[in-house]
Amino acid sequence: MDAGHGWIGRSEALKRLGVKTQTLYAYVSRGRIAARPDPTDPRRSLYAESDIERLETGDRAATPAVLSRGAAGRGEAEIFSTLSTRIDGRLCYAGLDVAQLSAQATLEDVARRLWGLKSAQPLMGLKPRVDAVTGASIRLKTCACLARRAAEDPPLPGRDADTLRAEAADILNEVIDAAAGSGPRLLFHQRLARGWKLIERDADLIRRALVLCADDLALPPILAARTTAQSGAPLAGAALAGITALMGSPVMKQTHIVSSWVVQARRNPGLALSRALEETGTAPGFIDPNSPDTDEIRARALIEAARLPPDLEAVWRDGEARGLAPGLPLALALLARRLDLPREGAVDLLMLGRLTGLMGHVLDQAIGGSPIRTRLRYVGPTPGAN
Repeated sequence: MDAGHGWIGRSEALKRLGVKTQTLYAYVSRGRIAARPDPTDPRRSLYAESDIERLETGDRAATPAVLSRGAAGRGEAEIFSTLSTRIDGRLCYAGLDVAQLSAQATLEDVARRLWGLKSAQPLMGLKPRVDAVTGASIRLKTCACLARRAAEDPPLPGRDADTLRAEAADILNEVIDAAAGSGPRLLFHQRLARGWKLIERDADLIRRALVLCADDLALPPILAARTTAQSGAPLAGAALAGITALMGSPVMKQTHIVSSWVVQARRNPGLALSRALEETGTAPGFIDPNSPDTDEIRARALIEAARLPPDLEAVWRDGEARGLAPGLPLALALLARRLDLPREGAVDLLMLGRLTGLMGHVLDQAIGGSPIRTRLRYVGPTPGAN
């Protein structure tokens, strides 16, 4: 029985492979077949159909030596998540297509979905904190706010789910206030737009960007947030660990690079892209449209809504004419210039949006997450050898 897009149940997996249950489990433990809990019954597992197909047509006995020790031998950690997945090339938040969701949903809506909130109550009526966080940039203010809460708040163990969700709402509210400044209790995107002095119509673009950035499948920030949560740290501390990992991630680095490049490229898009390809062999912000983990759909959803002026429109159109597709960092950089945001506006949108998803991973881990299976293997000198 097909239990979802790209995932099948145990009975069908066994039938298609023609193996016993123990062999199926061995394939999973060795990393040859991906598995996840069945969302309708967490006691059961689902198996990646693409891996089943590969084993059906390939040599099952030919396993690379590095796989012989399982996930831990490859330096991997196994994480079960209820938040996001990619289905037929489209990123989905808890089963809903993100590009479609961004047409109407707010960041509050996404938080309710990713955090498992049954009502809007934890996100309503939140008041500003009196001792506002100061800093030279939104990034510094965000990290300072999370660090302060990490020092003030109690650890995760022993606390009920509703209390943790309410605390997450309070933390996100404080971060948005730190970024935008105190003022009327508007929706998160409206408060940020007010802080950036945007007109009301353009606040909708901030909303879209935040929703599209709220979560991703990039593992290092997720792993940092979840393992910190598993250690028992306060919610804000685990979220800060994820944000810190995000700062050094490829998508954040690319967003920094593209933000600077777009400023130059809008003057002469064709020349700027040709020079980048000649000097570095890469096109800043563009991706291979055939990549299995492309974020082209999210990028186009933001670009199409942005109503870019001709000079910015030409930047991504020139890359498209060369067979490339825009990535999310390019879309954020183009939007930041379209709205005349501060220099790190694209980075700020990515960070503030992703914080919602990272706190969702912390809650998911703290409330019902299975232990993250890791193993430290010592490979240094034998004691006394030197």
